[in-house]
Amino acid sequence: MAIENTLVSVDWLLNNLNHPDLVILDATMKKITWEANEFENSNKQIPNTRFFDIKNTFSDVSTPFPNTMLSEEKFQEQAQLLGINKNAIIVVYDTIGVYTSPRVWWMFKSMGHKNISVLDGGFPEWISKEYPTDSENNNEYQRGNFEANYNSNYFSDYKNVLNSISDKKKTIIDARSSDRFDGTKAEPRKGLRTGHIPNSKSVYYNDLLVDGKMKSKDELEEIFNPILVKSNNATFSCGSGITACILALGAEIAEYKNLSVYDGSWTEWGSLHELPIEK
Repeated sequence: MAIENTLVSVDWLLNNLNHPDLVILDATMKKITWEANEFENSNKQIPNTRFFDIKNTFSDVSTPFPNTMLSEEKFQEQAQLLGINKNAIIVVYDTIGVYTSPRVWWMFKSMGHKNISVLDGGFPEWISKEYPTDSENNNEYQRGNFEANYNSNYFSDYKNVLNSISDKKKTIIDARSSDRFDGTKAEPRKGLRTGHIPNSKSVYYNDLLVDGKMKSKDELEEIFNPILVKSNNATFSCGSGITACILALGAEIAEYKNLSVYDGSWTEWGSLHELPIEK
């Protein structure tokens, strides 16, 4: 079975819960800018869920910046240890709604695995339907045979972004809130400069959501059309590479192509004083 849509509903997941190739991943990661929600510290989960640890296991913790993408070899190894096979049908969710789950969707896509979708509305939507849950587990899984095939076009580094600033065929879009974008609000991470990448555009990630679910394709097109030409390359940035993936998800739903995520995002850009900023 192949997943044909970028998003799947909780109804779809319930109907396919016992499919032998289905892998359900919980990508929850504590928000740096918000307080915990009611589900973040719950020990309940969708049945058969496996925890996908973005912050530690699936990030290169040897780098100075958070949430740095793993190498192809390390990602493959950790996915296999999580019991994921190359024929897996992956559905990823989080306890916020749609927050960290798009990051995992984007990571797997960059590794060549296209049979993955984000659960629209995440765990809150599942709970709202009173669908079954079970307790968190610490299961050990039989090693999978997942094969990674990394496509570097999915991620940009600061050099790529720097070169994009003056390129009219490339658009940089920032997912942070408008007050962080314009530098009137301090960054949550101490020591970072305030402001934004020169010539970048502001699209707050939360503007793509309604009650924790993604807006419709038409609504997403209305958001992106004024600032993004469909033939252009788009690079999405945020604080640390997480909510930029929500923009990537929205842009893909709206059928934009040539998308990438700036992995270091503002945590890197704001730390490197040789890089230009605007306010």
